[in-house]
Amino acid sequence: MAGVLPRLASYQAVYDAFRWSIPARFNIGVAVADAHVAAGDGLALLEVAADGDVREWRFSDLLRAASRLGNVLEAGGIGRGERVGVLLAQSPETAIAHIAAYRHGAIAVPLFGLFGPEALEFRLGNCAASALITDRAGYEKIAPLRAQLPALKLILVTDWGSGATPPGVLDWAAALGAAADTRAAVDTAADDPAVIIYTSGTTGQPKGALHAHRVLLGHLPGVEMPHHFFPEAGDRFWTPADWAWIGGLFDVLLPSLYHGIPVVAHRMSKFDPDAAFAFITRHGIRNLFLPPTALKLMRTSTATARSVRSIGSGGESLGGELLDWGRAAFGVTINEFYGQTECNLVVGNDDRLFPVKPGATGRAFPGHRVAVIGPDGQALPPGTPGTIAVHRPDPVMFLGYWNNPQATAAKFIGDWLLTGDQGAIDEEGYIHFVGRDDDVITSGGYRIGPGEIEDCLLKHPAVSLVAVVGKPDPVRTEIVKAFIVLKPGVAETPALTAELQDFVRQRLAAHEYPREIAFVPDLPMTATGKIIRKDLRARG
Repeated sequence: MAGVLPRLASYQAVYDAFRWSIPARFNIGVAVADAHVAAGDGLALLEVAADGDVREWRFSDLLRAASRLGNVLEAGGIGRGERVGVLLAQSPETAIAHIAAYRHGAIAVPLFGLFGPEALEFRLGNCAASALITDRAGYEKIAPLRAQLPALKLILVTDWGSGATPPGVLDWAAALGAAADTRAAVDTAADDPAVIIYTSGTTGQPKGALHAHRVLLGHLPGVEMPHHFFPEAGDRFWTPADWAWIGGLFDVLLPSLYHGIPVVAHRMSKFDPDAAFAFITRHGIRNLFLPPTALKLMRTSTATARSVRSIGSGGESLGGELLDWGRAAFGVTINEFYGQTECNLVVGNDDRLFPVKPGATGRAFPGHRVAVIGPDGQALPPGTPGTIAVHRPDPVMFLGYWNNPQATAAKFIGDWLLTGDQGAIDEEGYIHFVGRDDDVITSGGYRIGPGEIEDCLLKHPAVSLVAVVGKPDPVRTEIVKAFIVLKPGVAETPALTAELQDFVRQRLAAHEYPREIAFVPDLPMTATGKIIRKDLRARG
């Protein structure tokens, strides 16, 4: 098995030797389904039901179902370039829906099952989706919104059950069962639109990042390096992250299928750390993408899993405490990576090619040019804080925001895409993430990133989860405030507050300790598991 990266002994050798090979014509659906059927088929998905029952799906199974769905879309009047919403949890139907949309020349729009009616109405309305593929729970949210979504002409429901469907709604099983299981894929350019993924909306209304078919190829170096030259024979990938997130869809599902590696699909109604460890071992999972929130929850368990070959994580910066715990629990180093919806997987770690520095997000993945720049668009010298930026052209970079040229233009200074994240680069090329522009705390003349304070507090035995924000202060501009979820059985007391403050003061710096601490039952998070700090700032 071979990936796109040359298997060389050092990071610099791999980076220098790698060259992009993006064909003029490319289709994601063909690359992850047709290509494997033509090459002899193979295991694509393991569907694990809630009761533990396992069903295997081969690439030919996915292709036949996607062909049927493509014929259903055509019969429903859904044409090339129209938007197809996919409102489903991890399941074969999710993979089939994406493959069918790409092969059909449509634009897939992944949507989280946790979204409420307003969030769904905004996204479906903003992109003027013509079709929606969902389950009964998703349909119940959408049904009252039909009048506000005039472009939506076809809905397929995967688990409709008995009874007649309303106008414009099809039972997935019946519709696909009546359709032919062969269909030629449309011919698409690598630069043709393929998918709209909405930003998490931690600040302002979400924006639809429009990506081309080439985005899958652009992800491959950033998947292969942190997973130790993925793929290898025997690899098997799983993530608890929803496939509606770019992390679940393009860090796990589609790259694995592209490389012919089976993916485990499982709906977790609620993430349970002990159950997750047992699940990993039971199904022989070798490759994991675990978001930081999942890692922090699993850290509360005493279980271990030794089947694992590689673990990647991204979304929030990891600290030394989590890295040490990961080595003890899994026997491998968790390789952090970095990117965003508009330009994903551009920086990260590979502990076998270079040392992992706690608190550093990593180095630029091969094929990507990443720098820390100032307001004038010039790269800053090592150690100087600025904005993390990615240079175009880059195949993993978005085409632009859907119907929002002003926001697209504002995302760039010259040929540098502005991530909106603050950081610094050191002499060895490691990116040190400080925080988002609106997360950085200005206190007493100091600029303070929340990440290292959160990592410090997580080392305290009483702390389960933590988020740090700036609170307006007339003297210091802002003070550091920590919102803390305590471990079960730990009581909040003034003495504990003082102890936690001193814990940070002694380990970091006097100006970084949280002058206020609020104990809370949980933290507000996006559907992707990122802490919504603006909600915490609003609490004061």
